Amino acid sequence: MGPASLPIAAQPAEKATIAFRQAIPNIPGKSLVAVVVDYPPGGASPSHVHARSAFIYGYVVSGAIESQVNDGPLRVLHAGESFCEPPAASHPVSRNASKTEPAKLLAVFVVDADDTALTTPAH
Repeated sequence: MGPASLPIAAQPAEKATIAFRQAIPNIPGKSLVAVVVDYPPGGASPSHVHARSAFIYGYVVSGAIESQVNDGPLRVLHAGESFCEPPAASHPVSRNASKTEPAKLLAVFVVDADDTALTTPAH
């Protein structure tokens, strides 16, 4: 049984670290937040949604990430490739595509300044 077929609780977890948070001076009420997500080999994020105001740009820094936004196609993105998520999108799949190598993702949020919960597990 590979990590993709294990229950989420049994898969290695990702580590998300806020690297930058700053109000956007020329867009009142909005902030820019950069989050670095490190995935160990076989690591995955639980299905989740982001703050309803969040527009997100994702950039694969290293390795390969399997990602699905809303009911769109499941994509494998390699280092140097990117994707975006519109406000109120769901992210049912976000995981390391490799069982042997780590992967790193940079997620850049443009979000309402008072939205502090950037990610919420899906129900």
